[in-house]
Amino acid sequence: MIPIMKLSDFDYDLPPHLIAQEALDDRAASRMLLMKESGECQDRQFRDLLDLIQPEDLLVFNNTKVLPARLFGLKSTGGQIEVLVERLLDDRRLLAHIRSSKSPKAGARLTLEGAFEAEVVGRQGALFELVFDHESTAVELLEAHGHMPLPPYIERADTPADHARYQTVFAQRPGAVAAPTAGLHFDDELMAALRAKGVATAEVTLHVGAGTFQPVRTEDLSEHIMHSEWIDVPESVCNAVEACRKRGGNVIAVGTTTVRSLESAAMTGTLKPFQGDTDIFITPGYEFQVIDRLITNFHLPKSTLLMLISAFSGYDEIKKAYRHAVEEEYRFFSYGDAMYLSKKSAP
Repeated sequence: MIPIMKLSDFDYDLPPHLIAQEALDDRAASRMLLMKESGECQDRQFRDLLDLIQPEDLLVFNNTKVLPARLFGLKSTGGQIEVLVERLLDDRRLLAHIRSSKSPKAGARLTLEGAFEAEVVGRQGALFELVFDHESTAVELLEAHGHMPLPPYIERADTPADHARYQTVFAQRPGAVAAPTAGLHFDDELMAALRAKGVATAEVTLHVGAGTFQPVRTEDLSEHIMHSEWIDVPESVCNAVEACRKRGGNVIAVGTTTVRSLESAAMTGTLKPFQGDTDIFITPGYEFQVIDRLITNFHLPKSTLLMLISAFSGYDEIKKAYRHAVEEEYRFFSYGDAMYLSKKSAP
């Protein structure tokens, strides 16, 4: 029986100097903490993944592309604003967070990056609905004028280097405002080596929202309202998972976003194609339907993602692994090092 767990159960001490502020120049040069089913921890390099993954396995990636989603500008009154795009609604309309001394009302005009205007047409909860007033599409305007939305724990402004580095090499579908960070460790050379070894791959899409950084504020986890994100799990992925099962391989998720996508599409007990929003909240006691292995980065204290990996590999095992990572001074969070986790066997 899984004990009832509280938010405080997922706290840990992290020295601030272990929070990676810059990406390594070499994507695959990160360290990797390998945690076996027994709970044993081994210190490895990310390129060792090539030896750990076998031809019968299936690697599943999230092919979302991060938008340069942060814009600075002025209200018509002259007040300064910061806009963080959360979701594209169509070529011109979007939902965004707006930071300003006073929230703009419907009908307000905003000048963004000194380059184009937007109109506030309403609100959906905490988000503002904006229409970009320009002949170019919203994606084109963001690509031309936006800043990469680095996470709040990276305490610096974005640089031109972040436009490439805070993006996976397999990113295809624009829509995310945060990177699927486990995928940042893969470079073209490693991808080619995996293909040469005969490892099958598949791609889902989950457009990561800014809600991924929102803290859980309720000690009782059952009271937490999970943020919603858009996913696409095509039939080709379902077929690839079935083929992997038939040949006796492991389904390996690259990142928690891939886990959330696949497990959302399998909530009926069978993996089926799915396109739409998910607010799946995975905590210890959850029975995984699809995933056998997980490549992931290190997650924030008290975060829903720390709860997810604790459900996957075991609460005590993850606590032990994180203590080891702190002691060995691994680099944490988005630009940090990686973990390779196995699903804990049922007792």
